[in-house]
Amino acid sequence: MKKLLFILCVLAILLSCTSKKPNVVNTEITKIVQNDTIRIANDTLEYEVIIIDPGFTTWLNSVARPRNFYSLPFLENKNYLFVTEWNIRALQPQRYDPNLYEMRIDYDSNIHYGYEVNYLLYNYFMYFQRKYNQKL
Repeated sequence: MKKLLFILCVLAILLSCTSKKPNVVNTEITKIVQNDTIRIANDTLEYEVIIIDPGFTTWLNSVARPRNFYSLPFLENKNYLFVTEWNIRALQPQRYDPNLYEMRIDYDSNIHYGYEVNYLLYNYFMYFQRKYNQKL
């Protein structure tokens, strides 16, 4: 189950971004929520985020701050810090639980992913820290 969390998670998490189009805003984002799986895709930027973690959808709807509570720059800065720490841990499986940090997150701070992606990624990090008692 934890392996699915990351196959999620993180990801394809963002990106398999093969296109380098900084500061592109696209409102054609597809979001599908089904059985605690959240998928966000943007075909123009060629990325996909899949979050598969039982309980995340419930947590997002009941505990997380509502959309537009945080500013986009706040979310982007926090996500950059969280992704950096996550990737450090993913590269040190002898030191950090490899079942939690299975793969790196390819998050480029020069690409504008939009509010929804940053909001969900930030909240996933908050959920992850609480659920698995981790401090990123």
